[in-house]
Amino acid sequence: MSRHHHDVHTGQQNAEKENAAAESADSRKGKGSSPETEPLIFPGAEKTAGQDRGSLHQDDRKTAETDGGSRAAGPGGEAEAGSPGAKELGPEEKIACLEAELADANDQYLRKAADFENFRKRMNQEKQSAIDFANQGLLMDLIPVIDDFERAIKAAEAQREAAGQDTEQISAGFNSLCEGISMIEKRLVSQMENKWGLKRFDSAGETFDPNRHEAIMMEKSSEINDPVVAEDFIKGYTLKDRVVRAAKVKVIMPENAGQ
Repeated sequence: MSRHHHDVHTGQQNAEKENAAAESADSRKGKGSSPETEPLIFPGAEKTAGQDRGSLHQDDRKTAETDGGSRAAGPGGEAEAGSPGAKELGPEEKIACLEAELADANDQYLRKAADFENFRKRMNQEKQSAIDFANQGLLMDLIPVIDDFERAIKAAEAQREAAGQDTEQISAGFNSLCEGISMIEKRLVSQMENKWGLKRFDSAGETFDPNRHEAIMMEKSSEINDPVVAEDFIKGYTLKDRVVRAAKVKVIMPENAGQ
């Protein structure tokens, strides 16, 4: 209720109270008074009350229109589909929208497919490159060993030419060549063991283990109870505690092993 309406209503109540008081005073005067007393009405009160009722009806209509507009509008302030204010798309416009969405989805699909193909090719190239150069470090360590062999061979050839028919110089050159080759072998074995984890193991005197030994010769003996490796023909190797080559050995078997 508006403030103006409240003031008018208060004025009407005050006027009614004064009319009731006037009627009560006339009734106490006795005879000669009119049996019916007209109510006291302030000038303009009736007009004001009518205006107030009209304003109330107008406010109600505005409120109804506002509520109707709020219901017609969606959460974003736009008219909802199916409401009187919504604009429905025609068939051609709907088809055009769907075609645009399809074209956009197809474009995104082609882009993703191209990106995936490029990624696959790049991964294959990196994988192949890793395979091709996986042993680069090992090969770089073997190159100095080859250089040592070349120097040893050249030194032996030079001593042989200088010795001629002198057997003592030939023998000294041979001994020098053997010492050089032995040094190269020790250097290579040490480098493989310390840097790459490739270790050579001896098997002579150990109990025969089929996971580490490959028997290529056997003998029987009554002095043993379990198979024993008697001799290494080709030594075995382990790579980080895994046997990568079994040793080829001669095995002594107990006499009652086949019984």
